[in-house]
Amino acid sequence: MADLPRCCPLCGSDHLTLFCRDKRREYFRCRQCALVSVPATMHLTATAEKAEYDKHNNQLADAGYQAFLRRTWDPLLACLRQLQRPLTHIRGLDFGCGEGAVLSQVAAQDGVRVANYDLYYHPGTAVLQEQYDFITLTEVIEHIADAAALVRQLDALLKPGGWLAVMTKRVLDQDAFSRWHYKNDPTHICFYSDDTFEWLAERLGWHCELSGKDVVLLRKPAAPDCTAPSE
Repeated sequence: MADLPRCCPLCGSDHLTLFCRDKRREYFRCRQCALVSVPATMHLTATAEKAEYDKHNNQLADAGYQAFLRRTWDPLLACLRQLQRPLTHIRGLDFGCGEGAVLSQVAAQDGVRVANYDLYYHPGTAVLQEQYDFITLTEVIEHIADAAALVRQLDALLKPGGWLAVMTKRVLDQDAFSRWHYKNDPTHICFYSDDTFEWLAERLGWHCELSGKDVVLLRKPAAPDCTAPSE
């Protein structure tokens, strides 16, 4: 058995319990935020991780992959239409876009501009110096080891009133997790549940909508109206 991790990678709590063990890895659940995570000693190296990603071949021409992404994009687009601005004036970031950067091309079909960032395939950091009306993470968040640092980074990148759209399969319960194919991907190291996203939204003071089985929409509060007269 691996050493018990010192703390939860999302909330920092040291109240962790063994949630599951299989032939390759162990998974610990945080009693505070309910995140299930794999100890750092069981993570892949960066080289091995990229080798796994290189096996993917996601392209715009793949209608099935477009439909997959639209499970996130379509409900997010409905939210963006409520911003009372032309879609051409709204700008987003696809964080962890992958080599094909397909979501930005899907968004362009609806007249929305999306910048791309990916640690391995689109590593230019200039896009991380701006702020956006929305950010998408489609099948990304489960790959990020330092969950707390990711949340801080996304918060800084997102404008007040902006939307964060996350696609990731969610933990149901211990029995289902033990039989779950999703945990078998060696690049998946953090697993979120409804409780985790609700905890995160409460901590940040954000609005949380659980859309379907694997999409979560989080909205950052709008900035206070400084022009309003004081009482």
